[in-house]
Amino acid sequence: MYFSIFRYPLTLEEIHSYTNNSNFCDTENELLHLIDQKILTKVDDFYVYGSDLDSVIKRLRGNMNAKKIMAKAQERALFISKFPFVESVGVSGSLSKGYYDNESDIDFFVITKHNKLWVCRTLLMLYKKIVLFNSRKYFCVNYFISDQQLEIEEKNRFTATELKTLIPMQGKQVFEKFYSRNTWVKDYFSKFEIHLESVPEIKKTALTKTIEFFFDNGFGNAIDYAFKSITLRKWRAKFNFLNEEDFKIALKSTKNISKHHPSNFQKKVILSLNDKLEEVQRNYNIVVPKEYV
Repeated sequence: MYFSIFRYPLTLEEIHSYTNNSNFCDTENELLHLIDQKILTKVDDFYVYGSDLDSVIKRLRGNMNAKKIMAKAQERALFISKFPFVESVGVSGSLSKGYYDNESDIDFFVITKHNKLWVCRTLLMLYKKIVLFNSRKYFCVNYFISDQQLEIEEKNRFTATELKTLIPMQGKQVFEKFYSRNTWVKDYFSKFEIHLESVPEIKKTALTKTIEFFFDNGFGNAIDYAFKSITLRKWRAKFNFLNEEDFKIALKSTKNISKHHPSNFQKKVILSLNDKLEEVQRNYNIVVPKEYV
């Protein structure tokens, strides 16, 4: 149901990884029952909700594109990791699910040093605006947290799915701490496992170390606060169409968190999922609890 929002049918193995079933056959039998009830359709190795059979072709094309673009994502993640006060870098969004098309960006999730999140973010934004002419196609850095607040505050199926599919690229030790603070994901996906063996530690350049040395003090903290205040004022003026509740989620701007999701994608996905749950209840008398932002 969740992945059908994105027209992304899943395989048996993928579906099983999201269930609480310990036995593989239990998941397969449940899917066979849903096929018998005409709720799902099986196309090759994929299980499709409803009659959206074209979604299989869409997924296969997206999977091929994702494999081609992953090397660029690794290259950009390594580049981002060289910026001052970056502690870890991961890939999120559609690419982390193995999908990429002409409308996709490469979304990066960045963990920064405490009290330097907004300095780090500002430097990355300046690079994007000046060097990349504000192109976000291969350099979408819109979610930052600091190493002092590693637990994700919004706990719902959207954020749990993002954490489950997140691909750590740089900064192994900090990612280990990050996952240890977010064990709540197992409330949604009990078989959630973390594999960080191949994730390297970040190696800073001499220039980066010098910048960090000069700004890792009270003066740097004051600059960080100033950058946060300037950015927040700009966002409040630019996105004044958002009510306060939506603004606090979509454009969360605290000492330890920076999100730039003005379309409030999280809320849109959860509302779309709830619509589908109502549809299933109407059509098949299957009641599934709704999700909340």
